[in-house]
Amino acid sequence: MFDRILVANDGSPGAEKALLAALELAKCLGVGLSMVSVEEMQRFPATIDEVEEEQAAAASVFDKVHAKAKADAEAKGVALITHIVAGHPVSAIADFVQKGGYDLLVVGFMGHSRLYNRLIGSTTDRLVEIAPCKVMVVK
Repeated sequence: MFDRILVANDGSPGAEKALLAALELAKCLGVGLSMVSVEEMQRFPATIDEVEEEQAAAASVFDKVHAKAKADAEAKGVALITHIVAGHPVSAIADFVQKGGYDLLVVGFMGHSRLYNRLIGSTTDRLVEIAPCKVMVVK
């Protein structure tokens, strides 16, 4: 059914639910699981030092997220490979899916107001639209 599964994890509660569902699916299918987190650069830095500071802060946050994910995977008996990429979440994840040849992307649902979704949209909605594979949204 699915040979290469990727779960996107930004450390949010919705992403945690997506991870747990992806672990269960990977275990049932007897396949490994990959996880990607996106280090988002919010503004244009003035110096290379600012870039390094932002990278260190993001790595610190994602180190905790990835350590917990690896512990959850080990407890379920699933091989988990984690990745951190830089960029805008939607395009970075879609590119990662394409380059990695994943056939399923698992993402969490993050509830926003209808006005927010209408004006801005959500990462999950955009990924469902542009991901080059099937997408499972976990609520």
